[in-house]
Amino acid sequence: GRDIDSEAQREIFLRDLLIKGIPSRIEYTRLNGHPQKRLPNNVNVSIEYVEGESLLLNLDLRGIAASTGSACSSGSLEPSHVLLALGLTPSLAQSSLRLTLGKYTSREDIDYVLEVLPEVVTRLRSMSPLYEDVLRAKR
Repeated sequence: GRDIDSEAQREIFLRDLLIKGIPSRIEYTRLNGHPQKRLPNNVNVSIEYVEGESLLLNLDLRGIAASTGSACSSGSLEPSHVLLALGLTPSLAQSSLRLTLGKYTSREDIDYVLEVLPEVVTRLRSMSPLYEDVLRAKR
């Protein structure tokens, strides 16, 4: 039991670095689900104005494995029924990013994600007409 507890604590610590780090580095993100009442190894965020599949491909090219939708809908391009039930719009559900931590996930891995993800999002948003409209409206 002790090993499992300490592993869960370690994953919760790393998970929370992502939960705090992603929105502090990337505008227009939202955490899906409760900040604490969630699995120790799961982070699911919607990153607006970015399509989930493009995000996955770009992260994969940088060595980061991730998923989109909820764990219950992998393999389907339909918006996740779980995320829709949480009140997300279909477009927010399609812009969701799911990161799963494991016993081999290190602090360095988390730092790497927090470094790469904002770069990828910035590049994808620069190609998004929707995001251009948001920027124009802010000016």
